[in-house]
Amino acid sequence: MSSEINTKVLIIGSGPAGYSAAVYAARANLAPTLVSGLEPGGQLMITTDVENYPGFADVIQGPWLMEQMRLQAAHVGTTLVQDTVTQVDLSKPPFRCVTEGGTVYKADTLIIATGAQAKWLGLDSEAKFRGFGVSGCATCDGFFFRGKEVAIVGGGNTAVEEALYMTNHASKVTLIHRRDSLRAEKILQERLFSNPKVHVIWNTVVEEIVGTESPLSVTHLRLKDQVSGQSQLVPFDGVFVAIGHSPNTGIFKGQLDLDAEGYLLKDPASSKTSIEGVFAAGDVADKVYRQAVTAAGMGCMAALDAMHFLQTRGGV
Repeated sequence: MSSEINTKVLIIGSGPAGYSAAVYAARANLAPTLVSGLEPGGQLMITTDVENYPGFADVIQGPWLMEQMRLQAAHVGTTLVQDTVTQVDLSKPPFRCVTEGGTVYKADTLIIATGAQAKWLGLDSEAKFRGFGVSGCATCDGFFFRGKEVAIVGGGNTAVEEALYMTNHASKVTLIHRRDSLRAEKILQERLFSNPKVHVIWNTVVEEIVGTESPLSVTHLRLKDQVSGQSQLVPFDGVFVAIGHSPNTGIFKGQLDLDAEGYLLKDPASSKTSIEGVFAAGDVADKVYRQAVTAAGMGCMAALDAMHFLQTRGGV
């Protein structure tokens, strides 16, 4: 049987952005409700070693960090709900959000922190070694490949930027692209081709990621030449899949302004979206930085923006 719940602040999503928004909204006595979504904790739940989140001298685990954020959000007064929002009506406040479980939330303000998902190659071996030599974020994990040989898969801006970044850490960077030309901006291509650490393999796809079992570790890639049809095993210490991200914005299409790639458009100086009272935080609106710390900062901004919005309307 469905139920209807009124809340001043509804947060959709439970990664660094959602949990940070919850902490700040709860501390402002807004009694927020957070609906976790399909992947509670977001992309950090599949991230093993985290070395770049401020405040921790030692390496921490992504799932542990998300659990600490969840506990903190609950401790300060957030109502945490394990469910998924499947429908929204943002035509007028209060905003109506319906979950998979049938609960209807009527929210005076809405914070969207649904994140984005990295696109993967879809290989069984890729899933097996994810976090053990396979990564979707060079700026997150590049430090672990100092002095090693790595592969970057892709041909757009993201792939070229990841390859250039990895030249700061790896001894050799090989960009693997399935076509004979890159889609990346020309200035990025010029930087890539002029870097002596970078090698490009054209017209090639990754067939399999090969490695050791104990410990799990990448050692080779099985590459297939699209022209000749021949396959070969090439040694690599790690591989970064950089074929893009998909923001989780499907339920907001036609109601909120999105860019050509589906990311939520927001005011550059705040978290405000195209509808008053609706705010965006984290990777759902950020295709540039995509870091846990920037997502957390955006969550803080969204909570403060929601608080100010409610104050101006006498809702606090």
